[in-house]
Amino acid sequence: MNKSGALAGRVAVVTGGARNIGRAIVLALAGEGASVVVNARGDAAAAEAVAAEAEAAGGRGLAHVADVTDAAAVRGMVDAAVAAFGRIDFLVSNAALRRQTPFLDMGFEEWREILSVALDGAFILSKACVPHMIAAGGGAIVTIGGISTHVGTKNRIHVCAAKAGLEGFTRGLAMELAEHGITANCIAPGSIDTVRGSTAGARPGNMGASGVPIGRFGRPEEIAAMVRHLCLPDGGFITGQTIHLNGGAWMP
Repeated sequence: MNKSGALAGRVAVVTGGARNIGRAIVLALAGEGASVVVNARGDAAAAEAVAAEAEAAGGRGLAHVADVTDAAAVRGMVDAAVAAFGRIDFLVSNAALRRQTPFLDMGFEEWREILSVALDGAFILSKACVPHMIAAGGGAIVTIGGISTHVGTKNRIHVCAAKAGLEGFTRGLAMELAEHGITANCIAPGSIDTVRGSTAGARPGNMGASGVPIGRFGRPEEIAAMVRHLCLPDGGFITGQTIHLNGGAWMP
């Protein structure tokens, strides 16, 4: 373990941590010496592989399979984290589902599925983690939103709504938890160079790299670097914010 890292002795829970942005976040925190719980919904092998990478990066890793919409499963994951590492300091709510369905074809079940993972998941995770963060003397919560909420995207109304709700939830947490030394911020990535599942469809707004003023897609590591900053002492005065990392594709 990197005992000299700025996050040595600190513990993070990262949902959706087995691939893409989640994996990059795990490695960025582990590189600062943190112990990281790598959550996945079903791919235990992928979570184990990233946990091993976290160890190699200088931190400690613990893979744990749990559906973030299942309160009992989340409590089990948090209990396992505390049993293994003794505390929880950081929560990164990254788990999400992508679907592409025209509004008139969208069923209520699909609508609820998307909102449940993003919003119910963030609620359940925060309820389980925050008491441990208070006991540890403070910490940071980071939620992962998206540009689609701000630019509007065809066939992703449920995703737009879920991510918008996540931003409001995060601001509410920031206000309520500030007295406990806990910050809460939402990162809204633009088009990021990730491996997209078959149901994810086109990028928001069908935007290619030519539609990004910087002229390229973002890298998962660039999102992870901001998460790391928010968890470091230098990020302790930032709370209640939506931080846009999109290469200039949307400028609030």
